[in-house]
Amino acid sequence: MPDPPEAGPGAPHPGPRGLRRFTAPRPSREERCELCAVPLADTRHRHLVDTERRALACACDPCAQLLDRSGGTTGRFRTVPGRYLSDPGHQVDAQAWERLRIPVSVAFFFRNSALDRLVALYPSPAGATESELEPESWQPVLAASALAGLLEPDVEALLLRKHQDRVECHLVPVDICYELVGRMRLRWQGFDGGAEARADLEAFFTHVRERARDHRGGRA
Repeated sequence: MPDPPEAGPGAPHPGPRGLRRFTAPRPSREERCELCAVPLADTRHRHLVDTERRALACACDPCAQLLDRSGGTTGRFRTVPGRYLSDPGHQVDAQAWERLRIPVSVAFFFRNSALDRLVALYPSPAGATESELEPESWQPVLAASALAGLLEPDVEALLLRKHQDRVECHLVPVDICYELVGRMRLRWQGFDGGAEARADLEAFFTHVRERARDHRGGRA
């Protein structure tokens, strides 16, 4: 569809039209705490899981700490914790990965308290995509790692990555899984994601490895 005709002389400029509006710079949006509405200056602010909307909500430190002190396990909002754990001794191998039938090399699993079960998702060019397999098909695979039993519902995820013939297994905050989804969606090119997406994926997992500690008490 062609763009509408341009406005006449002296008329106020209405901004980019048609497809041009998707390429024009977007005005920056000030992020605010979704509990108290205070502006958030730190781009690495805390997040809450809104259990009613099934969405992440931005939070200032005082609001996040308030929920931490009160337990944060009931009510609408739950604070996303900051722990990273690894399981070097897990038994999820390449053969077990194939049973998950995930079409890409990364997947994450979290316990949905509303459904009272684990949910499996993976990054795709369309965003976070839920596995269509019945949970009974992949829950035995996850039983091969002790991390699955340590997950806090809604706010932590079991993150798996198949790389060559190995499978990495980490417990991470659920918000970084959605950060990864966004990064892959932004950089994905072609059928396999492209070189830029693969490099970003490697950098992401390097960061996870650096932060994770062995769930048995030592360093990862």
